[in-house]
Amino acid sequence: MERQYHKWFSPSLNRDMELLVFGSRGVPVIFFPTRSAHFYDMENWRVVDAMRDKILTGEIQVYCVDSVDQESFYSDNPPPQRIIRHIQYERYILNEVVPFIRKQNKTRGLIAAGCSLGGYHAVNIGLKHPTVFNKIVGMSARYDLTRPLPFFADLFDGYFDDNIYYNMPNRFVPSISDEKLLDQLKKLDITLVIGEEDSFLPDNQQLSSSLNYIGINHQLYIWGEEAHRPRYWREMVKLYL
Repeated sequence: MERQYHKWFSPSLNRDMELLVFGSRGVPVIFFPTRSAHFYDMENWRVVDAMRDKILTGEIQVYCVDSVDQESFYSDNPPPQRIIRHIQYERYILNEVVPFIRKQNKTRGLIAAGCSLGGYHAVNIGLKHPTVFNKIVGMSARYDLTRPLPFFADLFDGYFDDNIYYNMPNRFVPSISDEKLLDQLKKLDITLVIGEEDSFLPDNQQLSSSLNYIGINHQLYIWGEEAHRPRYWREMVKLYL
């Protein structure tokens, strides 16, 4: 399986960023890491290996990006700075990673995927930019980081502003009414996957209900047990990517 390592200085983030590319052709997939994880963890956890057949046959090409979650959601900075750092990260993906992919790969389509917090990243960016992506897959994710849950805190310590609102799918999705945006969202292939014992199950059910409310087709798959571990993600990517 072809493997490439890339690193460049990101103007969006004012720091070096790294990524790994697996495969040489096929529909490109931007794969976001889990909380506190890095661009190499999906390879180490054998999640990439679980996609080997699809990569080798040229069905998909996988781009494992890094995150700055420790500088945004999980930093000690004031909450307004946390969400601003996240927005800068999103600019890095849209203005740097996506053009990089397009130079390497001329295949139509672009998939955003991830597990846990990576699933949040994939679904959030995909729903906000449905003309950039044609498919989004969120596995074991939560979609409102302001909602405290058992073992999971409000990542903004009670602070709330418009930047946060427009980056929490369970906040902004029910209010989408623009017909042009709705038409674009209707073209998206949206898949949400969650375990029945996962703390984020209600969050996924809420997002599913919100998408139904605004008339957006999607798939919600509820697995047995918690299903919030690499051994489950290895099976999920075989089915949903």
